[in-house]
Amino acid sequence: MAIPARLVMVEDDAVAGLDPLTLTRPAFELRLGMTTLRDKAARAAGLQQAPHAALIRSHLAAYWRERDPCLAINTLATEGRLHDQPALVVNARFIPGETFDLVHTIAQANRPVLGFCDDLPAFALVGPDQLRGLDEVHAVGAWFERLATQPGVETVATDGEWIRYPWDLVARNARHLERDFQNLTRKTNGQGPRFDLDEFLAGGQRALVGPADRLWIDPTARIDPFTVLDTTGGPIVIEAGALLQPFTRVEGPCYIGARTQLFRANLRGGVSLGPECRIGGEVEESLVLGYSNKYHEGFLGHAYIGEWVNLGAITSNSDLRNDYGPVVVPLGGDPVPSGMLKVGCFVGDHTRTGLGSMINTGTVVGVMCNLLPAGTLLPKHVPSFTAVLYGKVAPGFDLDHLFATARTVKGRRGLSFTAAEEEFYLTLFERTRFERERAFTRSAAKRWAHPASLPSVSASQQQHG
Repeated sequence: MAIPARLVMVEDDAVAGLDPLTLTRPAFELRLGMTTLRDKAARAAGLQQAPHAALIRSHLAAYWRERDPCLAINTLATEGRLHDQPALVVNARFIPGETFDLVHTIAQANRPVLGFCDDLPAFALVGPDQLRGLDEVHAVGAWFERLATQPGVETVATDGEWIRYPWDLVARNARHLERDFQNLTRKTNGQGPRFDLDEFLAGGQRALVGPADRLWIDPTARIDPFTVLDTTGGPIVIEAGALLQPFTRVEGPCYIGARTQLFRANLRGGVSLGPECRIGGEVEESLVLGYSNKYHEGFLGHAYIGEWVNLGAITSNSDLRNDYGPVVVPLGGDPVPSGMLKVGCFVGDHTRTGLGSMINTGTVVGVMCNLLPAGTLLPKHVPSFTAVLYGKVAPGFDLDHLFATARTVKGRRGLSFTAAEEEFYLTLFERTRFERERAFTRSAAKRWAHPASLPSVSASQQQHG
């Protein structure tokens, strides 16, 4: 059963807490498990094509109109398609729970509905006239508040969860991989692009450990001999065109996106990759978005990596303090307690690391950064468009150089770095200027306070500083 409504995804001011991942994309485009947040909202509403419209931050609008031309962006008041039926407005950071039947609840209401999760407005089913005033991200909170005071609006409580910080996505990924796999098999009644188990095990050169019904492999995927797939801890999904080279081990739950290639990789569960990633070495409890590379050896754990990122050979990150204390993460340069013991790194789009880079626990790296190794743990806060040189945050390459590199990188995958994309990054450069300047000022003050003649900072201090 589907809701007779258009789905509208809206961002609010709190998406800033998801930087650097949301510097370059709406929050509903973030992947969690096998699907994006918008896919999860659409499934809960019983809608196949979604979203139909969206309200996102203005600096993203032109770029994302090019990326998703079917999506009506920031035109809620004038979009004709929204005027022929009600609109289901869903906060981009909200994920409906498994037990709450959104379709049934709204169908039974027969009037406007406002849904709350943890005492916060999560979704609303409204008529076209009530969309007025929903015209910018800063107005979303006030719009929900006004709706709550209107007569005839029914309020309901819903189970679900909020995504507030990047580590929320990492910590919940394994559970959502399980949930998405159940939805996948339920939708197809257990049928679909499956593999031939006898053919997979032929010759004894491949191994399946655990239940076969938790393994889903597209027929066009290639799995070479001397590979191990272990579904003991959760399901494994391998999408179309994926390649697993010899001596690769994959533990579930795990999602390997379309055309992703694994090179002697060791995936240790809770991992989502792709599409079109190149992954080697050890990866645990991490998400890597499309077209990013970790081709060589090195450890990536409890991390979220954006698009078009390249992690150089032997790049590794720490995801656990050596005193087992809770990790503090510098979001925007300001320390935010995560309350968690295992937190890796969060890396924005088009960032690159050099050979042997060592990334600290709870590190945040912005977009279009260059991190060069220094023989010690690198800084935990690296603003967008900067470089790390000799262990310090410094001005990065000029924009012409960064854009030329982006054109080269995307060209190698048969894609182009468009004029709209270039204009977007020019705007983003200005929007992130203050964060860079503040980081440079702090770095200079730290050097003044700790001149080179003084003893170097201990490994423990670097780990937790």
